[in-house]
Amino acid sequence: MNAPPPDTLLDVRDLRVTYGRRRGGFRAVDGVSLSVAPEETLGLVGESGSGKTTVARCVAGLIRPDAGTVAFEGRPLGPAGRRPAELQRAVQMVFQDPRSSLNPRMTVAAVIGEAWRTHPSTAPDGDRTEALHRLLDDVGLDPSTAQRRAGDLSGGQCQRVSIARALAVSPRLLVCDEAVSALDVSVQAQILRLLDDLRRERKLALLFISHDLGVVHQIADRVAVMRRGELVEQGAAADVMGAPRHEYTRALLDAALDLDDGTPRDKDTPA
Repeated sequence: MNAPPPDTLLDVRDLRVTYGRRRGGFRAVDGVSLSVAPEETLGLVGESGSGKTTVARCVAGLIRPDAGTVAFEGRPLGPAGRRPAELQRAVQMVFQDPRSSLNPRMTVAAVIGEAWRTHPSTAPDGDRTEALHRLLDDVGLDPSTAQRRAGDLSGGQCQRVSIARALAVSPRLLVCDEAVSALDVSVQAQILRLLDDLRRERKLALLFISHDLGVVHQIADRVAVMRRGELVEQGAAADVMGAPRHEYTRALLDAALDLDDGTPRDKDTPA
């Protein structure tokens, strides 16, 4: 097996995951290999059931693969509960449904405080209130949001809180699993811009999972396309969008065409 490039942050090799054992079970992921460089956004795209979320959950340590490896800077990433503290912090996940990922009865301050209690080495010295307010400002929320309950927030506000919770422990890789699909189109565009700004400002890498190639094109540097548990195409976003090689990628691209003018949405064009 070839070694990953020296600048690789995340390296996934020959990943295989099977659900169920009766009659051989269902192979959700079948030999997937991909990598993410520091400060890069890799868009992993495919229709529902393609296996992309299973890959994301393996990276986050929520699913144990049957075979293959997941490594971060050359260090194996096992299940989340068995990872060293620094690796648990390094890889954080932003889930699809922002409402269900937060306890609706907890205040935003308590949500962020829970992240700091889990990883006390990342908790700010001195006045935590000031640090909390800065964090909320970084994700586009008013500091007064800290005292509101998560259940009283809009979907877009909840997703910003979810992102703030992830950022609170100073990660180096954000795994975003359909992080905008549950939001209105206008809010999607805002969250995509926020994630891209945070990536640049905080020198983050993103593994961005979506079923929408048009959405992925707005944020990704490279694109990997999954179908039925396998990678069918990957490359620079401009190449995949401009000259897709696989017929399945072409079908996804057709589905992402803008309804107004029949062209794919550009990364700088508001949704």
